[in-house]
Amino acid sequence: MQNPYIRLIFAFLVMLTLCLPAAAQVSVGITVAFAPPDLPVYEQPICPEEGYIWTPGYWAYDPDFGDYYWVPGTWVLAPEVGFLWTPGYWAWGGSGFIFYEGFWGPVVGFYGGINYGYGYFGHGYEGGRWDGGRFFYNRSVNNVNVTIIHNVYNTTVINNTTVTRVSYNGGNGGINERPRPEEEAAAHARHLPPVPDQRQHVQAARSNPELRASLNRGKPPIAATPKPGAFNERGVVPARKAGAIHNAGPGNAGRGNAGPGNNVPRPTTAVHPNELPRRERPGPANTGNPKLDQKYQQQQEKLYTQQERDRQKLQQQQEKEHQQLARQNADEARKQQVEQRHQQQTEQLHQRHSQQQQRLQEKQPAPRPAPPREKR
Repeated sequence: MQNPYIRLIFAFLVMLTLCLPAAAQVSVGITVAFAPPDLPVYEQPICPEEGYIWTPGYWAYDPDFGDYYWVPGTWVLAPEVGFLWTPGYWAWGGSGFIFYEGFWGPVVGFYGGINYGYGYFGHGYEGGRWDGGRFFYNRSVNNVNVTIIHNVYNTTVINNTTVTRVSYNGGNGGINERPRPEEEAAAHARHLPPVPDQRQHVQAARSNPELRASLNRGKPPIAATPKPGAFNERGVVPARKAGAIHNAGPGNAGRGNAGPGNNVPRPTTAVHPNELPRRERPGPANTGNPKLDQKYQQQQEKLYTQQERDRQKLQQQQEKEHQQLARQNADEARKQQVEQRHQQQTEQLHQRHSQQQQRLQEKQPAPRPAPPREKR
């Protein structure tokens, strides 16, 4: 007779195995201090065969080089009928940027609100659908040869999201989107991790120096491929336009870091506005032109006053929410959720103020050159 304890252990292991695919979207164990580059602009290669689903390109990080590298977008054969791809995404985690790996499942989950294009416009997927065991492609957003693939349709997609190539969620300059209820449910429902072809595709990208941001300056020469790992085959497309690089990083040292992307303010760890570094009241301008000096001084004072009001208003709003949590005897999970939202609000305020200050400085009149010395 079989030992009942063995049957119990076996049943537990089976139940654990069934639960594993239902784990929520997990983060890769790397925290990066600076933001990933913006998404480059590229064309989608033609779909190779029926059953392949588009997986957009993204920036991954190599700690050995201290540098981001581009993982080209590619067509991947779906691991199961009815499964769709949820892209991975970067998100600000409080002390750095964290990558959340993509997954396969019957419903598209949250991918940071990132507009990857080609059907992935921030939420859900508009590039196709499963019907009767076959995948039908929306030709309005996908590059499909109808002489080879006949299961197609045309539905115009109205993209209401802000047109942006920012590649991360939260933090300074990041996408301000939160998961919808159905997206959270998708992360906890049964799903599969990236297939072996996708893993190999990432490794091939990591080993290619040309795909590092420090070398391609945000414009990878291999932006997308027709199939995973097909870096040297026909149909490979380069980027048409580079994505801005937000920070040099160790891998970019000595390679020239000029450019608009590098002026993005660094993320702050402040959770509330009163924890932000205090701004000094602007000093007098000295261009040699009294009228210009007075005008610029007034602009500086106006901006300083308005930004102080912004800080106080957000601080009061967050303190009010703290009081509400105390009255409701909220649990730690709820408190942590609110604090994460407060930090995101504070980071966005800090970034907006930094950009306002930068724009005003760009308008500042240049100092009048000193008169040449007279020859004796």
